[in-house]
Amino acid sequence: MRSQVLGMVARRFTGGNGPYAGLSMLPDKILWPLHRDGLDPVAKMGQLREEKPVSRLPLPFGMRAWLVTGYEPVRAVLGSVDTYSNDFGRFAGRIGITVERDPGGLGFADPPDHTRLRKMLTPEFTMRRLARLQPRIESIVAGRLDALAATDGTADLWHDFALPIPALTICELLGVPYADREYFQELSTTRFDLGAGGNAALGAIGESLEYIGGLIEQQRREPGEGLLGALIRAHGDDIEDRELAGVADGVLTGGLETSASMIALGALVLMANPVMAEKMRAGEDVDAMVEELLRYLTVVQVAFPRVAVRDVRIGDADIRAGDVVMCSLSGADRDVQFGPDPHSIDPGRAANRSHVAFGYGIHRCIGAELARMELRIAYPALVRRFPAMKPAVPPAELKFRRASIVFGLDELPVDLGR
Repeated sequence: MRSQVLGMVARRFTGGNGPYAGLSMLPDKILWPLHRDGLDPVAKMGQLREEKPVSRLPLPFGMRAWLVTGYEPVRAVLGSVDTYSNDFGRFAGRIGITVERDPGGLGFADPPDHTRLRKMLTPEFTMRRLARLQPRIESIVAGRLDALAATDGTADLWHDFALPIPALTICELLGVPYADREYFQELSTTRFDLGAGGNAALGAIGESLEYIGGLIEQQRREPGEGLLGALIRAHGDDIEDRELAGVADGVLTGGLETSASMIALGALVLMANPVMAEKMRAGEDVDAMVEELLRYLTVVQVAFPRVAVRDVRIGDADIRAGDVVMCSLSGADRDVQFGPDPHSIDPGRAANRSHVAFGYGIHRCIGAELARMELRIAYPALVRRFPAMKPAVPPAELKFRRASIVFGLDELPVDLGR
């Protein structure tokens, strides 16, 4: 349901058929915060961050909207509990969409609903609980490396390595039956593959939600060891099927393409940075380098829009109740507070978890530790198995997404160096 509602937003703005169909056709004066110059935010982002960290963003339909680019203002907005609303119905109302039902999930909920649901979920996403997944993730990574090794020496690292790792991990986390995992991974992939057409993506979303509903029904009868089974055993009738479906869909949409993009783009950085790759290969400062890659890449470019519920002043900007506020996470993570050269990747930068790659405040990504675990396993294993790997095409031919909330590549052709 959540992805279907997001589809309605895209169609309201673009007239397209798919979840984000036509998004790139909107004018640059609206979309420019989603553009990049290679891996870097565009120069305008840095200029605004230095000169006007809270600035007006022209949006259609007469909306008053603000773009927040500075690190401290971004944290101030995301850290406020009672000044801004994440309720999707409130945002949809600002752009003339009638939402017939709550889309569900943590990202679109305000307290007290958000507080209740997150309290249920948090124990399942602690490092202690997630540790049970580490051997399975290691096995998934090893399997994908074997599949790469079986090729003729060239591969698409996005489709053959980066995407299957979080897809199969999510199956493990949710408790998807092993026999269904190939099918579920296909649905997970298709929903983000807009090249297949908007109808195919929407069809995959509907089919995925139908599958999740059946999985919940089954888990109600016989709760398994995955996330859904654990929630049912712990909370029973205190959590509705609709909320469970929102949780599962949130795990899928929040943990699939984001982690896949981080794996692929991080591999691209490692191929261009032999010092960093060698440190990864040696298992030296892996945690610190993962945090630096998260900060430097910040693949989720903007946080979900907030709606101000009361008048508030941020810096020299007067935000009115009802205004839409967009926080640039990629802009904030290039702030000088991270050091004198925040636009460079620094393999020696001390571990710093103060970046906002996972957001901040009560809506910070609940799956952050799972994503970190995937990256800490995938990067060293990849550079050890293929130490001479390099891009198979010139940098200018890499197909970066032009205007996507989740920055990434459509494909990453590599020469495995064998």
